[in-house]
Amino acid sequence: MSLPNRPNPINDQDRNIAATVLRERARLGSFISRRVRDQAEAEDILQDVLYEFVQACRLPAPIEQASAWLFRVARNRIIDRFRKKKELQISEAEDDSDGVDEEYRLDLVLPALDAGPEAVYARSVLLGELQLALDELPESQRDVFVAHELEGLSFKEMAEQSGVAVNTLLARKRYAVLYLRGRLQAIYDEFDIE
Repeated sequence: MSLPNRPNPINDQDRNIAATVLRERARLGSFISRRVRDQAEAEDILQDVLYEFVQACRLPAPIEQASAWLFRVARNRIIDRFRKKKELQISEAEDDSDGVDEEYRLDLVLPALDAGPEAVYARSVLLGELQLALDELPESQRDVFVAHELEGLSFKEMAEQSGVAVNTLLARKRYAVLYLRGRLQAIYDEFDIE
């Protein structure tokens, strides 16, 4: 007597995961590569995101929009990478080698991690709001801000890579900084960060 042929949910789940990875891998890789210059690091981020996706798919709660989820996690990993690479304590950083005026700098001051639980919480809220605020910027402004502040590219390097005039890049950065300052001021006021 043979058993009825029932679908194996694990195999269906694996097929769905594999199909999503195959469908989204190239676009996701391009998205990451445009934001991370070092291709080895870009590949590491891609692998981390895909690994996390596979793990998340195995949880009881399903991922509703896999593509959106993948890109959101990738953006978070990229931001995390830049935070680790260059702490955003801009107030302690040396002056920019481009000679950029103060109006082009965000001067984001983060509470120290060892300053107690309230400071750690304020820091996490501020970084979360920064991420949301970056997502709200027009792509051209966000790209210039991230490339200059987080990747450390000079405006001259960006102009050479993109073909966009330095003055245009400076203007985009200035608009981004003005928006981010306004957007984050309420957080600074709420936590009385100086």
